[in-house]
Amino acid sequence: MPRRVTPLRLAALLAAALLALPATAQTTPPSLPGRVEVHPLRSTTLSGAEFLRGGSGPEASLAGELRLPPGPATTRVPAVILVHGSGGISGSTDLWARQINEAGMAAFILDSFAGRGITSTVTDQDLLHSLAMMVDAYRALDLLAAHPRIRADRTAVMGFSKGAVAAVYSASERFRRLHGSQQNRFAAHIGLYTPCNVRYQGDTQVAAVPIRLHHGVVDDYVPIAPCRDYVERLRAAGADAAITEYPNGQHSFDNPAAPALVSVPNAQSTRNCRMEEGADGAVNLAGTSEPFAQKTSGCVARGAHVGHDPNDASAVRANVRTFLTETLLR
Repeated sequence: MPRRVTPLRLAALLAAALLALPATAQTTPPSLPGRVEVHPLRSTTLSGAEFLRGGSGPEASLAGELRLPPGPATTRVPAVILVHGSGGISGSTDLWARQINEAGMAAFILDSFAGRGITSTVTDQDLLHSLAMMVDAYRALDLLAAHPRIRADRTAVMGFSKGAVAAVYSASERFRRLHGSQQNRFAAHIGLYTPCNVRYQGDTQVAAVPIRLHHGVVDDYVPIAPCRDYVERLRAAGADAAITEYPNGQHSFDNPAAPALVSVPNAQSTRNCRMEEGADGAVNLAGTSEPFAQKTSGCVARGAHVGHDPNDASAVRANVRTFLTETLLR
């Protein structure tokens, strides 16, 4: 008669079997935040012209997820607000948040899309203007500044592609006066593959905090050249600005969920466009009086590439972590 195996005996056998597995067969559990909170966020939805004129728009009910690192409940910690790109929040955003937590800082994942009924702006950037997401970032800063666990003076903003416009240009003193708050300002600004091809009035008059851009050299979705030019103009104006270039970096090169290279045939790209702000909030094609429009300007292209590069992804994560640690944890 076969011997009966009790549940306790079965558990012991399974545990022994797992311990006997080689180390390479066992997985390391992912890092977990110390606490997760979901916060509602009130913002407004502005067109580009309304933003640049300092106007107002309809209210928007948004939300964000705050991930606090492990530690005493009474300890205040620095924070990084993460502003997603045209595709919305992704697994890469989650990975950045985990790594920020591992470094001892809080991460706030801002969702600018769901509350507005948007899933993606990849094929239609008119669904939400990039500048409107800057208002969301300012409101997220105000929310975190009032949080009992967050260091209001050590909160940075980091954005990706469309969201990098909010992250980088929120350093503008003009934009902060128009849409930010008097008492709160970001401690640092970080942009990954930032669209830098619009020259705004006074865009080199920025806060005296570091601005860091990270960009792939072979990006054909959002080319690097305009960001090189913008950083050069910022530095000439005395700003603490720098760009780090990644030789094999396609668009979204930091995203491990992306393939090595994939075509996005319907993506709207302004890679051939250079624009500048004119009078009364109008953005024209550079050197002309012709207004820029996503759907009608001849410089707007369709189709681009995205792709993950493991070496450049590892480098940008290390570079950003070092920068945040030196800037926010000093």
